[in-house]
Amino acid sequence: MRLFTTVSVVAVLVGQALSQDPPTFPFPTSCAGVEAARYPYTLDADWQATKIASGLRQPRTIIFDTLGHMLVLQASSGISVHTFGADGCINSTKTLLQSAGLNHGLSLTPDGKTLYASSQTTAWSWTYDPTALTLTGQKTVVSGIGQGIHSTRTILVSPKNPNIILVSVGAASNWDNPTIDPSVGRAIVKVFDVSKAPANGYSFNTQGTVLGYGLRNEVALAFDPNGHVWGAENSGDDFRRTVNGQATDIHIDNPAEELNYLGDPENPLENTWFGYPTCFTVWEPSNFRDNTALKTGSQFVVTPNTTFNDASCEGKSNPPRLSFPAHMAPITNAFHPGGENLYITFHGSWDRQPAQGYFVAEVPFKKNDDGTYDPVATPDSKTGYKNIIGAQSPGSCNSPSLTMSTCWRVAGLSWDQAGERLFLSSDNQASGEIFVLQKKA
Repeated sequence: MRLFTTVSVVAVLVGQALSQDPPTFPFPTSCAGVEAARYPYTLDADWQATKIASGLRQPRTIIFDTLGHMLVLQASSGISVHTFGADGCINSTKTLLQSAGLNHGLSLTPDGKTLYASSQTTAWSWTYDPTALTLTGQKTVVSGIGQGIHSTRTILVSPKNPNIILVSVGAASNWDNPTIDPSVGRAIVKVFDVSKAPANGYSFNTQGTVLGYGLRNEVALAFDPNGHVWGAENSGDDFRRTVNGQATDIHIDNPAEELNYLGDPENPLENTWFGYPTCFTVWEPSNFRDNTALKTGSQFVVTPNTTFNDASCEGKSNPPRLSFPAHMAPITNAFHPGGENLYITFHGSWDRQPAQGYFVAEVPFKKNDDGTYDPVATPDSKTGYKNIIGAQSPGSCNSPSLTMSTCWRVAGLSWDQAGERLFLSSDNQASGEIFVLQKKA
């Protein structure tokens, strides 16, 4: 049953937005006054990259308005807007909002007139004017979000219905066992219809619709061309597999980070449980000597017993459509507008030596005969993605905290309105940087 009714004006608004030619800019080979990249990186031969901004404060999220201006959420600082000159470089910067509470979520409606942002506990909206570059009329949209070790709250507006927003909340701890019940309001992605919001906004735990739960920390969310949701999950740390009382350390290569299909936010999946805190995903099957049937992409439990074991996950938990190496920390998903590739920033590991991550992955997608989208690679693949830009020596990266590191911490990722240039941020607190990437002709 469809849970929401799209208002009649949506088609008009989207049509107006699509009827305007998106602004285009040349790819800059350099930008005057912008210092060289703080940390060395490697770049795929099919791509080119230029640093266009530095000196930002933890630039976590990047989006674009309908006039081609770049909005950046700078964690613990606020929201800035940046315009571009004829050379493709930034030619002006303005602070839209100063707020120490904002830390991750930022999204615009398709018509570019309503902006959403989030703190650890609250999501707000504003009226945005892309010509005057102003925000007015702050409203509380969702409040009462719980707190824990995962403090970022992704917020996204549906490209198909501007009244529908998603809000993601991670687990409060590595093992947040109460989240087996979605009413706890953690390790979950929920859907809210802002056209029906109470005057003081929704209460996160008790209102809204569950899109998916059992998602340990689904920070990276994106809509495919059908308006269906894909999430990349930060899985668990410090795992030991215990069988018949014998514990084995498996944490270096397990559990896998996950790419999950969450479905249509206006018509959620019949089963919305994705496994956490019980079922996890295998990256390296050789660590599981007690169960040789497991392969990459299989689900497992940490302590199998006669009541619930690895096989019990099948049919109960939604498995991922693709897996990635452990601890790489996916932060942002961005589909190319054509849907042929999904791009993911991997913030980088702290719970593994040698370290891994610190790169942008390109995940090839295909359009199925029924019109849905899927990764080209099978769920048991270890090669379903490629590194297009990443830290030069990721194994030696040392990251003692969320934004401190001896390498860059790739975070924000967004295509411009024309779908020609891919913008990337590093939120390392030592040097907040933004780069622009483009595939070579």
